[in-house]
Amino acid sequence: RSMVSFEEFCRLDEAVREFQAEFPQAEITVVVDATFGHRIDSSERPAFDEAQAHGELVSPPAGAIGRGDAFIASRLPTDSICVVNKVDRVDRSTLAAQLARAGVLGLGEYFPVSAVTGEGLAALTAAVVARLSPGPPYYPTEVVRDSPEAAFLAELVRERLLDRLEDELPHAVATRVTEWDWPRVRVEILVERDSQKGIVIGRGGSVLRAVGAAVREEFDPGMYLELFVKVDRDWQRRAEALDRLGL
Repeated sequence: RSMVSFEEFCRLDEAVREFQAEFPQAEITVVVDATFGHRIDSSERPAFDEAQAHGELVSPPAGAIGRGDAFIASRLPTDSICVVNKVDRVDRSTLAAQLARAGVLGLGEYFPVSAVTGEGLAALTAAVVARLSPGPPYYPTEVVRDSPEAAFLAELVRERLLDRLEDELPHAVATRVTEWDWPRVRVEILVERDSQKGIVIGRGGSVLRAVGAAVREEFDPGMYLELFVKVDRDWQRRAEALDRLGL
């Protein structure tokens, strides 16, 4: 259950829709990987049960088959699929031995695959698709995101800003749209210290210019985007500031 940004979900949704438009007869399966540690403690079991109930791909840690795999197998339906990955790294005799050990888990089907070379993925995909029913249309076909454009734009500005700042200010930056009079839009970038303001602006405004250009290219080239950096001291520690930002 890795954390992904809202923007990444939007890009995935748009990519799926474009693929559907180009290949209307194709079946599309979105796989969610719910990875758990070797020992699943009581705090993780609700998440494990939820993943299993929703038909997610449940992954113990890589390596030799052991107690973690046996525990997961004991809680899955007996017709579940077992995937043995990274077959490109071993010879045939080693793979046969690993499949034999996996067979003790007592699951329904076994697929040796390589995510690197693609070996075995076609058969695995066909088996997974055969078990799935079409998902319901949660949104009208013309809807490509489930939040207002202003919220999406603010998050996009923050994403592109962090791309350039890397690890300098990962948690000290927040963004919000303060004016929307299309095509003129103003986005406020909040930091907690005066020193952080200089980092966000960059030498001669270089960081803000690069961020603005990237955002306009992705959102709408015709947009007139104003980026304004404001110091809001200790905003992360103030409840009213978090409420104002919707956090």
